[in-house]
Amino acid sequence: MIRPHTLALALLANGALVACSGSDAATSNFPSWQNTQVNAVSRVTTGAGVAATTSIRPDGALETVALDLASGRKLWAFPATMAGRLPGMGVQTPAMVETGGGGAVVAAVDPARKGKWNATLAVRDARTGRQKWTRPVHSTFGPQRCGAYLCLSEHTALANARMVVLDPLTGKQLWRLPGIAEVEWSDAERVVVLRLAANPVLEAYELKTGKAVWQLPIEQALGEGIDLSGGWAFGTVGEKLVGYVAPYTNQRSKKTSTFGLFSVRLSDGMVDWMRPSVVRVYPSGNPAYAPVVRPVDQQGQYGGFARLDGDTGRVLGQITATQVPGSGWWLAFPRKMDKLGFLKHNSPGAAYDLANGQKTDVKDLKGWSFCVTDPQPLKLAGDVTPGFYSIAALCEYSLATGKRVQTTEAPPSWFTGSQGGWRLWRDEKGALHAIKDAAATSPGMYG
Repeated sequence: MIRPHTLALALLANGALVACSGSDAATSNFPSWQNTQVNAVSRVTTGAGVAATTSIRPDGALETVALDLASGRKLWAFPATMAGRLPGMGVQTPAMVETGGGGAVVAAVDPARKGKWNATLAVRDARTGRQKWTRPVHSTFGPQRCGAYLCLSEHTALANARMVVLDPLTGKQLWRLPGIAEVEWSDAERVVVLRLAANPVLEAYELKTGKAVWQLPIEQALGEGIDLSGGWAFGTVGEKLVGYVAPYTNQRSKKTSTFGLFSVRLSDGMVDWMRPSVVRVYPSGNPAYAPVVRPVDQQGQYGGFARLDGDTGRVLGQITATQVPGSGWWLAFPRKMDKLGFLKHNSPGAAYDLANGQKTDVKDLKGWSFCVTDPQPLKLAGDVTPGFYSIAALCEYSLATGKRVQTTEAPPSWFTGSQGGWRLWRDEKGALHAIKDAAATSPGMYG
């Protein structure tokens, strides 16, 4: 994911690089710290001054790792596993739930502790790692925070699959929902989940009681023929939930499923805007923040590129299909995402101004794109379904030469997002980096 700089850095014995007090790390674009002890393969979650991620050890075993958010110092690590998670979902992130009084717990899927079970949900104090409670697991997509509670999809490989809502301090079950569901948004009062079924549905519930508030079949937003096999992503902007459903081509029928972007009001589940038949391109921002898309016609032909406003769905800038420079390129965006770059490795590329669609001189233009364009699946130890990949890393390139630009600067905020002002990301070797350069929480490419 992730110019030589003059920040004074102290190399600590634990492997974390921390900016010295008095440096301008908090107001510059250089990391406050980096930790090379970990090889992070999932997203990072934060709470109560702690960051948590899933890391992979050299032997292929997974572990849950907690770090001090202010310094990057490793606090604790315990073995982790996956049991029933689908490879297309990526490696699960630990769930962080703040419990009041400045505390928080981290929930993660540990290896099994009882014979007939495949794994164990373990909940620990975020700072000390002290275990609070466990729950045996047959199969799960992993735990998620839902407001002040913990949501867990369990028995996902069985006919009696369900989502349970648990007290994070005791593990007591508050209520449950039949079928498989994933949390897409929550606050102190409500949770919105995506029911993963043949006809997927967004549903809102009162967190304390489980009482249904509203329901929206995805087909009402995008049309009939939804198939989640191609993937999905959600993000929030203001009082709206913006969703993206990717296309999926059935190998038998050769038919492509319905796809596109849509926005739903969190208050009542009413569709606010929709953009059917567009695909989200990568890298790009979260669907709710700086999404970049390409329209696809009924014959499967791609159009140009457009950046949308996640709040309104309106086009903020675009280039036409005739401006796309042939093939063999990868997308690259500058930090402000005001230009669309076509990167050709080790060769001159092209770029267009998204505001007016005019071609831009690439002489001094740099853009951020994937560090690796042919990633390899993780070599995971144990009985884990193959096909999982690390979350991608971004690197900076010169669009004039197509070569990497060596930099220690943070990737753009449209990619990293921000959690309480902290932006965290992994580099191509899995090391974690962080910078605190804001106060708010905003979505990035991965959520």
